[in-house]
Amino acid sequence: MHAPPAWLKPALHPVYARLICAELRRRGFTEAEIVHGTRLTWSDLHGHNQFLSFEQVRRLIVRALELSQCPWLGLHVGASTQLSAHGALGYAAMAARNVGQVLVLMQRFVELRQSVASFEVDTSDGLALVLHEKLSSPDVREEVAGHFASGLVHLMESITGQSLRARIKISWPFDEPPWVQAYRDFCPQLEFGAAALRIDLPLDLLETPSLAHDPEAYRVALRDCERQLSQLQGGSVTLRVQQRLLACEGHYPTLAQMAELEHVSSRTLIRHLRDEGLTYQQLLDGVREELACWLLVQTQLSVEAIAERLGYMDTSNFSRTFRRWLGVSPRAFREATEDIHALK
Repeated sequence: MHAPPAWLKPALHPVYARLICAELRRRGFTEAEIVHGTRLTWSDLHGHNQFLSFEQVRRLIVRALELSQCPWLGLHVGASTQLSAHGALGYAAMAARNVGQVLVLMQRFVELRQSVASFEVDTSDGLALVLHEKLSSPDVREEVAGHFASGLVHLMESITGQSLRARIKISWPFDEPPWVQAYRDFCPQLEFGAAALRIDLPLDLLETPSLAHDPEAYRVALRDCERQLSQLQGGSVTLRVQQRLLACEGHYPTLAQMAELEHVSSRTLIRHLRDEGLTYQQLLDGVREELACWLLVQTQLSVEAIAERLGYMDTSNFSRTFRRWLGVSPRAFREATEDIHALK
């Protein structure tokens, strides 16, 4: 089993990880407790706006569920998500004419904040918002679905100033859990075992006006969304370099070689990465560390084979580097992970 590149590529704006952290802080947990065992630092989550990978956020969610002992945690996190958390998309939604215009915005610009899922507005039988997962994992599906669903409902309630929970139906993409009452309390009309997260809405909601409709503010926010989308589709230097590194196997380009692939000088590449808050060595170490941990946990490859795959000709050099990253040897990391899985 090879590490899926999609799981390791940048996929979510860190604001959504920060919302999880904020919920845990409200429950009394410290910063150190929250990041313990996630291979993330508080600075990784709060120090910059570089997108996190799905795998990084998955580890944070697993830790959050462990600490909170609240399988429906996503409902609470989504309900605390303010419109400003969605950046320019949130400001455009707030100033939009009506809910219909907001749903169009969401479909077009959702990738500005995440590439984990896409939205479809289904009008074949009334009005429904359907979430199509692009990246998913059974251990976090419930939290992610709860976060998306409650966040979307909160967004539409904020825009319209109306309470919608008694007027909608939510179909959840997992079996009915023992804590079903938490979901009934959130939305009385519900079902479980759906193929995808689906929120059925009253058809007249499309024309419901926004409380804060502002044509000029909407135009400004829309232009900002368009600009950001154009930049995203072109790809930041960091994202392009990460994608190139993730595609490598056994050989990683030097800074000069990467600069040549980017059609710039080494000095220009250094400057561009510095402007985005990173260095080439940090990106290379980050990619190697994530791949190393994935391969140790998810495959039966030997440490020697993993070292070779990551471009280390000397296994002892890989082991020293791994110990510098995580404070333990590759074998100790694998054995500790196996022990945790055995306990579960």
